This record gives sequence, C-alpha cells and structure tokens, in this order.
Amino acid sequence: MPSKQRLPAVVLICHQSDRLDRVGLASWLASSMRLAGIVEIRGDRSRLWRVIKRQYSREGLLGFLDVLALRAFSRIRNHRADARWTEEEVGRLTQRYPARLDGVLRLVTDDPNSDATRTFIQALAPDVIVARCKFILKPSIFELAKAGAFALHPGICPEYRNSHGCFWALANRDLDRVGMTLLKIDRGVDTGAVLFQGGCQFDEVVESHTRIQYRVVTENLDRIADTIRDAVAGVATPIDTSSRTSTAWGHPTLTKYLRWKRDARRDRRGVNGVPAVP
Repeated sequence: MPSKQRLPAVVLICHQSDRLDRVGLASWLASSMRLAGIVEIRGDRSRLWRVIKRQYSREGLLGFLDVLALRAFSRIRNHRADARWTEEEVGRLTQRYPARLDGVLRLVTDDPNSDATRTFIQALAPDVIVARCKFILKPSIFELAKAGAFALHPGICPEYRNSHGCFWALANRDLDRVGMTLLKIDRGVDTGAVLFQGGCQFDEVVESHTRIQYRVVTENLDRIADTIRDAVAGVATPIDTSSRTSTAWGHPTLTKYLRWKRDARRDRRGVNGVPAVP
C-alpha cells in the first residue's frame, strides 16, 4: 500500500445515529485512506415528514400503513438481535481496521447540503467524499471532491435503486442481485457510473434485511477501497449497465416482508419437501 502521505484524503458523510458507519466505516476509511473529516447528520424531522408525504402519495393510505407496520414489527422482532450484531460488527471492523478517530475533524449538522457543510468540506479539500446517508446530495456538495463523491449503495444498480435495494431483491427472489454498488454520485438518484458491485453469503431465513444490507458492504470493504483509490488515480473502469433495466423502489412493507420470509423458508425446505442443496 502507498505511504500514508500519498493516500487519498476522504470525507465521510453519515448519520450520527448509525454507529456502524460513524465508527466502523470511519475506522476503515482512516486505515485505508486519509480520513480528513466526518459530517454527522442529526435526526432531521423535516426530512422525515417529506419522506412520509412522498410515501403516502406513492402508496396511498393502505400502503403507507403497511410501511409503518413493518417498522413497528421490526422494532419488536428484530431490533435487539440487530443491535447486538451491530456492536459485534463494529468491534470486528475496528479490530480489522485499527485507527485513531479522536483527532478527525467533525461537523454535526441537520442538513448535509447546508452552507456550513459546504464550507467545512471545502476547507478540507478532499480527493473523495464517501456518502452513507439518506439525503440526496446537491451538486454544491458532491462536486467539492477532486475525484468525486461515491455512494456505498445497499443494492445492485440500476435494477435496485433507492435505499432498500437488498430488501426488494430478496422479496422478488432475485437472490443473485442481493448486493451493494459503489457508484459515483451525479445529479440523478443512484444513476451515476457504477465502479464496483459485490455481495456476500447470507442466511435469509435467520437474518433481517437490515443486517444483510450492511453485510454486503462491510464484507467488501477491501475491494471497495482498492476501487476508490483506482478512481482517484484515474484508472478505474466503470461497469457497463446501459443494457440493464433501471428501477427505483419504495419503502419495504410488512406484507412483502412476511411473504419474503415465507418464500425463504419454503426455498430452504425445497420443492415438494425435497431438501434444498446447501
């Protein structure tokens, strides 16, 4: 690996409440590159209300209630196990990528597109911005990095755009497309150049979709880092997706979640009671 002085300078944008990104992925970036700063997004009620209104407009009342039902169900059924796994994964990442984060400059904001965010990133003059947030970044932010801004998208693009790509691939039984995409952020929504796609082995009967969509990222970090460094060096080759179907998906629903789990258990048992091949 090149000396620390020659590694790309990177700014991470993530949610303050997401410990796996704020600590685990930050440690990876500080170990693999030069982590110049972190933009931490606090809970933003105005964004939440925009999401609620958009979901209601898209799905209607019943669809909207179906989304809320899954959130309540996941809180009761999956939250404790997922929280325990998250702490274990943060421990694994910080052990694999040991780094001092106490000296990294941080900005806490409600809006990653604010003037304060722009001033903070501009002063750091990063080579790369890595975005792990649920906001659509404006050009005034994602164009600040010399080599561009990159999203670690939990889904295979362009087939599974928006924030819940892994869930919809699982629900659609499109298991070969349960994975993540490293893409360059542009003015669209998950429409930028695709530089890397990867997945992982998972147990869809036992694991929640939330855990799976984290794992497809954290189990590919070394290859992601190599690709980002290649992009900074100008030698990364985009994946041609021009002939593939592009689809933007909405929020997961309880109806689709329960159907997915039913299908996963059925497929594990095999057709007509014949055991599935492991």
